[in-house]
Amino acid sequence: MTNGQMLTENILPFWLGEAIDSENGGIYTCLDREGRLYGTDKSVWFQGRALWTFSKAYNCIEKRDEYLAAAENIYKFLPVCTDTDGRMFFTVTADGRELQKRRYYFSETFAAIGCAEYYKATGREDVRRDAEKYFAVAYDCFTGVRKNPPKINPDNLALKALSPVMIMLSTASVMRSMRDEKSDFYDRVCGECLDEILSGGFLTERALLESVSRDGRAVDTPTGRIVNPGHSMEAAWFLMLEGMRRGRRDVIDAAARIIDITLPLGWDKKHGGIIAFTDIDGRPPVQLEWDMKLWWPQCETAIAARLAYLLLGDEKYLDLYREVKCYYDECFRDSEAGEWYGYLHYDNTPSTTLKGNIFKGPFHIPRLYMLMTAMDDYEENGGVLLADWL
Repeated sequence: MTNGQMLTENILPFWLGEAIDSENGGIYTCLDREGRLYGTDKSVWFQGRALWTFSKAYNCIEKRDEYLAAAENIYKFLPVCTDTDGRMFFTVTADGRELQKRRYYFSETFAAIGCAEYYKATGREDVRRDAEKYFAVAYDCFTGVRKNPPKINPDNLALKALSPVMIMLSTASVMRSMRDEKSDFYDRVCGECLDEILSGGFLTERALLESVSRDGRAVDTPTGRIVNPGHSMEAAWFLMLEGMRRGRRDVIDAAARIIDITLPLGWDKKHGGIIAFTDIDGRPPVQLEWDMKLWWPQCETAIAARLAYLLLGDEKYLDLYREVKCYYDECFRDSEAGEWYGYLHYDNTPSTTLKGNIFKGPFHIPRLYMLMTAMDDYEENGGVLLADWL
């Protein structure tokens, strides 16, 4: 089965069943192994993420009416998930009433990319305006115009985190792809995020760190020593795509170096797969799930490895891609019920058979297969589909 067939015949159909809420609008992500609903709380992250997924599949893979219908259903639910201050909730009830609202602004970034991709599918100006609206809120949070309670008291330990920067790079890149009058602004944001990832202190000789001091120094605390291998691999392919767009071989080379220094930290030599967290000095990580295998780091590693091979031609990246693909096909993909398991123990036995929850839904895995399809096209036809990601 090709990557495109895996997407259209296995992954997306799993999420086009009970997950789509035709009564209230939006999408559920709490699905069991067979795709049955086991909970009705809705992740607001996944309203935007799923909107992006179905819109991107429509734009780049196949113009199926069911993808567009799912996207419209989810798009109409976004206003229900938005508070009076313009910020979005984190979780809501089936009909959109607030359950939880967090200081993180990732709900807004995902709503922005969802609307941007849906605009590209429909050409509707109201959708484009919504994309800009959600991006503006997220960017205000990112730049500090909108104040959010700090996670750690900055008077005692002033840190900055990698994840907001890499997500803003990805978000601004999708916004730029609308190619409207604000494209130069989004391009500038992408450039600033690129520089921050590579020169802001996160990238050291040994790892891409999750948190550093505000002035870019490593911090010798459990938080400061943590490496998230999945984030590192994801950042690597974000940077490679941005390097492609800008014609900057130095950025592509730096991204490849991130892969090289992350792999020894994150790859389980005994059982295979990328672990969830590690301490750069080999001390006990504070995250209790540190040695588990989660679905999304495998996706990011496969994407990063294959893209590095396509751009640099080094066989070691092709070998890594093949090893990761073999691993997720064997350990994560459910050949009987469809889709992937999300959480494995260190020995690769499933810790749960659920296929979705508040954090796992139709995003990382569909994105994997869409990018793999684009890279298939790159190898066979010169990269028409991959160009759409730039």
